[in-house]
Amino acid sequence: MSGMVIIGAGECGVRAAFALRMQGYAGEITLIGAEAALPYERPPLSKFGETKPICAVEAYQDKAITLRLGEPVRGIDRATRSVSLAGGETLDYDCLLLATGARARLFPGMDGCLTLRTDKDAQSILSQLHRDARIGIVGGGFIGLELAALARSAGAEVTVFEAAPRLLGRAVPPQIAQVLQDRHLAEGVSMMLGTGVSSANATRIVLADGKVLDFDAVIAGVGALPNTDLAETAGLDVQNGIVVDGDFRTSDPHVFAAGDCCNFDWRGQRVRLESWKAAKDQGEHAASAMLGQSDAYSKGPWFWSDQYDLGLQVTGIFDLAAPIRHRNTGGGTTVVFQIDSVGTLRAAAGIGPMNTTSKDIRIFEKLIERGTAVDADALADPEQNLKRLLKAA
Repeated sequence: MSGMVIIGAGECGVRAAFALRMQGYAGEITLIGAEAALPYERPPLSKFGETKPICAVEAYQDKAITLRLGEPVRGIDRATRSVSLAGGETLDYDCLLLATGARARLFPGMDGCLTLRTDKDAQSILSQLHRDARIGIVGGGFIGLELAALARSAGAEVTVFEAAPRLLGRAVPPQIAQVLQDRHLAEGVSMMLGTGVSSANATRIVLADGKVLDFDAVIAGVGALPNTDLAETAGLDVQNGIVVDGDFRTSDPHVFAAGDCCNFDWRGQRVRLESWKAAKDQGEHAASAMLGQSDAYSKGPWFWSDQYDLGLQVTGIFDLAAPIRHRNTGGGTTVVFQIDSVGTLRAAAGIGPMNTTSKDIRIFEKLIERGTAVDADALADPEQNLKRLLKAA
């Protein structure tokens, strides 16, 4: 029996399955996951070291969503519109959604390092985080820094190695990165910035200058690669992710892709986002498109990170080579934003204790999604009420 088949039981795949039901689809929905565990949220793995199910198993039963967990997909036959499982079974589909996510990147010479993508990875890492354990972390991005905070909270000695001259060099403006760096230093994390790593394994890091450092555990947080093997083998267009159009349809009209694995157009630039919210939003949008509904995708990129008691939120995509404005919010918070060449808001970021900047960033997110011209000076002026500016836009 044909129906909707979703490969990938992460945030994107799960949200797409439920969105299909919410929008009235009454046919078969099959959600396939390579992991045997009930689908879980990944952000808490690096922030809190815990596993949180996306939905209870009863929710899938209530919506008649068939879960096929612990069953890797062997291949896709586009000619017959079918998916073959590793165990030999074949499933037909009317539409197929690839929500295959991403995997941890490991540069050559880093074999044996711990990485974080799954609940089992988190368990392996947590077992190493105890008082006085010496933990080396390669990479000063979100995952590396969140794990550094988690390790310090457990009492471990932590050293972060970053080849770039500053933390989060491709993700956030320097003003935001500096706040995080200062906090990590205050918590006792050693920061080795501008320090190349030539090789690493489970307990040893060799620096580019030949220096050898030993640890109780070494974690690599040097990015992620999209899981595109199935798409490539099936002959779909793949370029830094599975290439999709505005409806998250691939080069095959019956196959869609969304979440970490897809490459889509965001206001004239091709991007691939590794984001919980993007996975959720794109999964729901792809579900609509699979049912023949075609509304423009307008959700703005949004990221967050919790480190110690600091909450960081980013909306939009910064051009880090262009000027960045500051909104003086006070109260131990930092909010920055960027206007593009035609006067529309491009991106904003805020950091402070817990969720103190979340209301401001939510308004910035809405302004980005509306895509209308804004007054940069008014946004920078703390006396100007952001809600009124949003209504005026």
